[in-house]
Amino acid sequence: MNSTLALLLAIFGALLLVAAFLDQIAERIRVPGILLVLLLGLLTDNNIQSVPGQPPPLLSLHQADQVAQVALVLVLFFGGLTTNWAEIRPVLAASARLATLGSGLTALLMMALVLLLGSIPGLQITLTVPLALFVGAMLCSTDASAVMALLRPLADRLPARLVSLIECESAFNDPVAVVLSGVAMAMASGNESATGATLVIEVMRQFLLGGLLGFLGGTLARQVLAQRDRHAGSSQLAVLSLAVLALLVGATQLLGGSGILAAYVAGLVLGNSSEFDPAMLEVAHGGFAKMAELLLFLCMGLVVDPEQAVLAVGWALVLLVGLQLVRWLMVQSMLWRAGFDRAERLLITLAGLRGAVPIAIAIQAAAGSTPWGQAMPALALAVVLLGLLLQGFALVPMARRLGLASPG
Repeated sequence: MNSTLALLLAIFGALLLVAAFLDQIAERIRVPGILLVLLLGLLTDNNIQSVPGQPPPLLSLHQADQVAQVALVLVLFFGGLTTNWAEIRPVLAASARLATLGSGLTALLMMALVLLLGSIPGLQITLTVPLALFVGAMLCSTDASAVMALLRPLADRLPARLVSLIECESAFNDPVAVVLSGVAMAMASGNESATGATLVIEVMRQFLLGGLLGFLGGTLARQVLAQRDRHAGSSQLAVLSLAVLALLVGATQLLGGSGILAAYVAGLVLGNSSEFDPAMLEVAHGGFAKMAELLLFLCMGLVVDPEQAVLAVGWALVLLVGLQLVRWLMVQSMLWRAGFDRAERLLITLAGLRGAVPIAIAIQAAAGSTPWGQAMPALALAVVLLGLLLQGFALVPMARRLGLASPG
């Protein structure tokens, strides 16, 4: 082992160790672990000199992009494993409507807002349609794990339908954000075919293929794991499921579908199987998902210049206000006949926090060839942090004020 690799292993091992401790501290003080881990990455110098005279970054943008994409797959697969089908079935139609149509309209309305801001006289910024669409797509998905971390003080005292909708929506709207952001980057690269009706067709293709292949792959994996369950230990089942997951996601992407949706659907099928004990998979993949989540947020902090994040705060605040208004409009229009009362719809509006997906999408843009990609990680980081600080910590007081938390 050469000295450069040894140094990288030591540094990343130390950072991951600190991140794990920070995540535990965050759980005790009832804040999302993302907050402290992002700060750890921001405060760590990414330009560590490993070879005299040649100071490469500790983590390049391309490396961060690859880590982020794999991390998203592991996190969403675990999300599917731990989702109870019986609990989400009553809210499936409402959450799918909010996650697909609602997220798509959110991206388009935020695109219009960005273009409107760019037309203000005196602003020396050129905002194009691909850039505006990318910003809207990047910010249209929600993060249930951040919401649940903030709502932890209320534990199981919230209505089950409300919690199920928040979690289900978050899983379903991630592919919409990934697909739309990919279309925006294709448009920015000069691909004129990625416009108009092609955009809608691309979204539908990725969504349908991802869901179908995820279901078929999860069903096949369930049969394989059920046969092995009689003879294999939990460690072998974890390896088998991880291998199937890698094969499924890679094949889905190559066939033009959404790999992250396929991962979630496959996890959903396996997690609700009666042919073997999914608890063994949940234990193993819970560790994989936690490590992936910590690495994702750590990478984001490493590749973003803290000064750029501070400079992006003004734009992030404007976008956050716009997001709240659009979120309120989407929730009211998509859920007004879904059996949720006014108080529940208001809390769902406030629960639209951003987290892992905007970060991964922003890193992908920065690692690509788009002229504005380098500015996206700082903007995404600023929006995520401001949302957690200004919007997130109002969740528990608002839930209590609205009378949604049962006595306990």
